[in-house]
Amino acid sequence: MKSQTERTIGQRGGGGAFGVFALALILALGLPTLAQSSRRASAPRLSSAECLACHNDPNLSKSVNGQTVSVHVSESAFQASVHGAFDCTTCHADVRDYPHEPPPQKVSCATCHPDAEEAYAQSLHAKAVREGRARAAGCLDCHGNAHTILPSSDPRSKTHHTRIPHTCGSCHGVQFVVEPAGISAQPFFSYQQSVHGRAVAAGSMRAAVCTDCHRSHDVRSAADPQSPIFKFNVPATCGRCHTAIRDEFLESIHGQAIRRGNWQAPVCTDCHGIHLIKPHIDPTSPVAQQALARTTCGRCHEGVRLTQEFGVPGGRVSTYLDSYHGRASRLGSTVVANCASCHGVHNILPSSDPRSMVHKANLARTCGQCHPGAGENFARVKVHAEVPVSEDLGSILKHWVRRIYLWLIAITIGLMALHNGVIWRRKALARRQTEERTILRLTPRQRWQHLLLLVSFFTLVLTGFALKYPDSWLAWLLGSSESFRRIAHRVAGAILLGIGAYHLVYLMATAEGRQVWRDMRPQRKDIADLVQNMRYYLGRSAHRPLFDRCSYIEKFEYWALVWGTLIMGATGLMVWFKAQTTRWLPGWVVDVALTIHFYEAVLATLAIFVWHFYHVIFDPDVYPMNWAWLDGRVSLSWYQHEHPLDYARLVAAGSPEAARSEHAAGDATAMAASEWDPQESAEIRTTTLADGAEDPPSDPAGGAIG
Repeated sequence: MKSQTERTIGQRGGGGAFGVFALALILALGLPTLAQSSRRASAPRLSSAECLACHNDPNLSKSVNGQTVSVHVSESAFQASVHGAFDCTTCHADVRDYPHEPPPQKVSCATCHPDAEEAYAQSLHAKAVREGRARAAGCLDCHGNAHTILPSSDPRSKTHHTRIPHTCGSCHGVQFVVEPAGISAQPFFSYQQSVHGRAVAAGSMRAAVCTDCHRSHDVRSAADPQSPIFKFNVPATCGRCHTAIRDEFLESIHGQAIRRGNWQAPVCTDCHGIHLIKPHIDPTSPVAQQALARTTCGRCHEGVRLTQEFGVPGGRVSTYLDSYHGRASRLGSTVVANCASCHGVHNILPSSDPRSMVHKANLARTCGQCHPGAGENFARVKVHAEVPVSEDLGSILKHWVRRIYLWLIAITIGLMALHNGVIWRRKALARRQTEERTILRLTPRQRWQHLLLLVSFFTLVLTGFALKYPDSWLAWLLGSSESFRRIAHRVAGAILLGIGAYHLVYLMATAEGRQVWRDMRPQRKDIADLVQNMRYYLGRSAHRPLFDRCSYIEKFEYWALVWGTLIMGATGLMVWFKAQTTRWLPGWVVDVALTIHFYEAVLATLAIFVWHFYHVIFDPDVYPMNWAWLDGRVSLSWYQHEHPLDYARLVAAGSPEAARSEHAAGDATAMAASEWDPQESAEIRTTTLADGAEDPPSDPAGGAIG
């Protein structure tokens, strides 16, 4: 039996023989490969001509992830590019032979452009690439295909000054490209409309483009202190082109605050805008003459923020707008003084600075720019109206004059109104009592409907327009309370719809209502009456038309009310129950409904004031008022004059309301005959009878009335 030592040696000896065999096999198989690699490493690089012998073929392509990708390189375009002087292998250094095994590695621009690569690595684009955003811009996105890159001095180059907006816009002008990064495409379109964008589009080589403000490779966030568009860096960025203005601004009160690190002080972009910068002569520019106070200076100097933090007086815009200058500006004047006229533009300084345009020693000269000959006393006139009372005599006197006049106006006009109101009331009552108001025009149920309609309609008008114009006196009447306004508007709307529903039942279920329906039905006679009425009042005819119980005037108003109630009710409910409406209809339907609701309200309100109020208040025949809405009755003489056909019908029927004298029928006949020419109205009379109207009753002599 072998010893333990002998067994171990034997085992080792067998293993050693196997190892030698394996090593020999590896060398036999690997030496050819190593030899081939050695030959490739020592082989000379391929020339560009050798590469282009294949790659100049327009049909040359390869498959990448299942997609066909062209690998064509135009020889002429490559030779004309900035890389045309280099061999292909300058960039593709790992390509030694064909076929390209292993496949060539991706070329790094940093090999030749380390500074640009280092700057790019700090940019927002590089950060997005590192975060895995495939659409983030890289070298080729801005410079184009590496084989066709042209120098930036070439107008065809993607980085030529005039083409940079288009190059940046290929990403930043496409919303679905930039939206995933939380960026809007609007700045690109705004820039195109700006003074810079228009100048560049016209071929300017001096107007600012994207890279002038954001830089080329090192594009950083506006929140980055190293970014050229970081707030405190903006004056320097703009100053690269606007040097004199930059120096002037940095000496101003705003520039000094910026240099101290005050975030609330404005810089160039706060006043002029960012991408949509427009010339000051453009009315839509924030620094235009008419807009300067309201839209630019007012953002800071109207509120209380500056007052609370820096002791700067607030309300500067409102007091300016209440002055002559402000009112003239609001009326469209382009020559009246605005903020910049007195305080300066970029050189604004505190009034305590002797260099300031509003320093007391310079005020006369400043005012003299518009008012030649203005002296020191002229300059003491306050430009901002309603400024707080100060210690000077003028401010104190102005304060007390204002208070005295407010009381004087209230007392004087109040006593005048009281005096005339007492007289008007007595005269109106006397006229009402002396008239024979015997004709029942409106029944109690009709008067209640009218009263509820009146209250609900004007409540809707007041509460609706108060929301549309929250700064108006309408809102003040409601105590500027939105909760009260909202509830009142909806309650009034519900009452109006309730009246409409009741009126529909009233028309169908009551004899009185059915008579209203018959009276209000449009007829062809209404058109003839309208024509004849206009001819009469224009002096083209000596005869008025004969109206029945309801003329075209009442019918037009009645059906306008029906139409308006339906429109206002439907659109109002859609806006009120917006959530329920949008479950079944698209959201734009609610927007359209709200627009219809507003303009229908305007139409209805104006119609009431222009049409209804004339006929019941301002018509000389009924002034100061047609009292039928209150007690339902009108005078016999007025009814005989305005509605002769129905009056004659009442007389013929022996109505005690109409037949107040034994000559009533004769009076009606005479009146009708005097105002209705049978020959002139033959066509109208025929139309009336054809529409089914009752024949006019005969008079005692056997003739037809009218």
